Amino acid sequence: MRVLTVNVGRPKVVAYTDAAGGVTGIDKRPVDGPVRVCDPGPKGEGGSGLGGDAVCDTRHHGGSDQAVYAYAREDLDQWEAEIGRPLHNGAFGENLTTYGLDLTHAKIGERWRVGDELVLEISSGRIPCRTFQGWVEEKGWVKRFTQRAATGAYLRVIEPGEIRSGDRVEVIHRPAHEVTVQLAFRAITQERHLLPQVLAAAEALHREELREARAYVEKYGTAPVTL
Repeated sequence: MRVLTVNVGRPKVVAYTDAAGGVTGIDKRPVDGPVRVCDPGPKGEGGSGLGGDAVCDTRHHGGSDQAVYAYAREDLDQWEAEIGRPLHNGAFGENLTTYGLDLTHAKIGERWRVGDELVLEISSGRIPCRTFQGWVEEKGWVKRFTQRAATGAYLRVIEPGEIRSGDRVEVIHRPAHEVTVQLAFRAITQERHLLPQVLAAAEALHREELREARAYVEKYGTAPVTL
């Protein structure tokens, strides 16, 4: 299990984002040498956890619970075959392109040691947006990505450190609950009756998703609900 590449993006003006100034940092490219990773601070104030990486729309991206975004090379390869064109490492706006990690079935609260110092913790999957669809240039992309539910994983920084392309990834903690990245994503998007189940991940869950799950249970209880 390893990081194939560490990817960062520079601000770029595009026509397909509603961020201020029409600027996005979704175009991530592999970089040589070490990159410092630390907690960027609360969402809305902090951006990316990676030094030199641009997060231009802090309303929806960046912050402590979304400090680092990882996507598996294996999942990129499946999308390559489906859409019929190459997808370079970083093509989905991911900071870490991984190999040998099943991010779809990784658990919320799972912790990784990357390289010698950095410790990351999974908080959620990635919810697709208009900017992502515009960048990929595929018709119906938001729907297709949501239905596949191979979202990659957002991670928070537990212990800061430097990382490099090629660094080994070690899973150092895997929670006892059964809340996977995919389950949490399905619950927060199309299958909201699953929200009571994700509460088992407790405070490890992305704080916005935790609030939604708690609000759902307060309104509907824990029994399955047909809306």
